[in-house]
Amino acid sequence: MQLALVHARYQLLETIRIPVAVFGSAFFPAAAMIFFVVPFTGDDAVGATFATASMITFSVMSANIFQYGVGVAEDRDQPWNPYTRTLPAGPAPRFAGRVLAGLALTYLSLIPVVVIGATLTPARVTATAFLLTAVIVAVISVPFTLMGLSIGYSLPSKAAIVVAQVVFLPLAFGGGLLSAPGEAPGFIETIAPFLPTRGAAELMWWAVGGYRVEPLSLVMLGVWVVLLAALAAWAYRRDEGRRFS
Repeated sequence: MQLALVHARYQLLETIRIPVAVFGSAFFPAAAMIFFVVPFTGDDAVGATFATASMITFSVMSANIFQYGVGVAEDRDQPWNPYTRTLPAGPAPRFAGRVLAGLALTYLSLIPVVVIGATLTPARVTATAFLLTAVIVAVISVPFTLMGLSIGYSLPSKAAIVVAQVVFLPLAFGGGLLSAPGEAPGFIETIAPFLPTRGAAELMWWAVGGYRVEPLSLVMLGVWVVLLAALAAWAYRRDEGRRFS
């Protein structure tokens, strides 16, 4: 655990040294709150609360897909990365450290969204719901972390940036993150339960407002986790084999 914390500290310092990287992960969800949520909530506290939960999901997805997809790909191009793979500690502390650092940055990226929701909209949650939401954030980070790792270990950095961008927006729109629960266009409501973003959003809606999670969305979220875990493991082993063959 101590080695994992050392690696997490290293990852955080590397990121914080480039402030725009931290700013970028928080900017798009905050901008989406300002342009798509704040002007339209009015006095609807329930709608504002669900919309803020959707933007939190949006932020979690953005932070994890980009910081792992692009970050891992860029790290693979650095001479330091092959060296760390030769250390006797093995890959587990490095991997755990990266995940811990990524989770810390994910929570950091949520601060603007939460502040905007609390000050510029009528969104409100109880203290219990707030704590539950914080736990759910860690849970819904899993599929997007695995997705980012799959991209990062599979592709060179320039390609990873493009793929992360191409994947991100369709998942956000297709999962219904930019619509109120049950109010997305018909074709979106049809495909949404099959995307990981919808299952993640429904868990967030449940945490903040007692939304009834659809079993199909939850099952498909689990399926995505299994598939993405297998893909990430395959991509890592392939990259490892290439470097030491």
